[in-house]
Amino acid sequence: MGQHDHEDGPAGARHVPVALPRVADLLRPALADRPAVLVDATLGLGGHAAALLATHPQLTLVGLDRDQDALAIARRRLAAHADRIHLVHAVYDQIADVMGELGLSRADGVLFDLGVSSLQLDADERGFSYSRDADLDMRMDPSRGPTAADVLNTYPVPQLARVLREYGEERFASRIASAVARRREKAPLRRSSELVELLYDAVPAASRRTGGHPAKRTFQALRIEVNGELDALRAALPAALDALAVGGRIVVLAYHSLEDRMVKRELAARASSRTPVDLPVELPGHGPELRLLTRGAEQATEEEISENPRAAPVRLRAAERIREVA
Repeated sequence: MGQHDHEDGPAGARHVPVALPRVADLLRPALADRPAVLVDATLGLGGHAAALLATHPQLTLVGLDRDQDALAIARRRLAAHADRIHLVHAVYDQIADVMGELGLSRADGVLFDLGVSSLQLDADERGFSYSRDADLDMRMDPSRGPTAADVLNTYPVPQLARVLREYGEERFASRIASAVARRREKAPLRRSSELVELLYDAVPAASRRTGGHPAKRTFQALRIEVNGELDALRAALPAALDALAVGGRIVVLAYHSLEDRMVKRELAARASSRTPVDLPVELPGHGPELRLLTRGAEQATEEEISENPRAAPVRLRAAERIREVA
């Protein structure tokens, strides 16, 4: 899942990793000049990984991705460092298992670059993009699980509306779910163009003028549901933080508010003391285990967005592990 794309992003920009200089700066103190371990939980096409391996000659990389095509591309891209990389076909909520199998107890750095990779958006047949007609698939790992078409054609209306409302932050969720139900009684939805047409009819014209493309939120919601993205992230963040060594650092790039809120909550909880507020001294073992390295979420600069349109929605947060937890 690494490098990001938007529907209007130029195909040529697709190998530009988002926020690379900032990611490299944040991770440097944890990785420089020693045999360090970096877990890239969303390897994607290996852009961040390639730069970090080149900068830190003693670095060992553990790269996870659920997409076999991405792993194959990353493996070729990182071939110069083949003796220092472990690339694993896994979803990021399996971090603890993967590290255990490799005999690693601690990571010095963890990187999450969330969202859809350009590889997936650019592969027309995968059905991620609302601007190109394709089968409604949207699986990041095409070898398993239900497709977007399965969700649209089988979910009861209230469940479908909930997915669109929660994961797409779509205000017309109920209206869209009802329209889908009427449509599938005649014939199942199979192609992205059919869904886009339905959405144009279902979403009021007035809201289209302000809210961007009427399909954007629905496609996001379906993608998150099909891939269980938020459930995976909910499990992965604590596992990643538990794996960090003292002095180790985590950097997370999120691309929509649902992911960013989850990251913010998890980091904030561990960066605050667990000593009851009315006690004058810090209880042993109750102090913060993380120090936040970013003030709120950092956003891309105008310059970066002009070079790489995919960076536009990014929200970057980072933290450092400051003590062991008993």
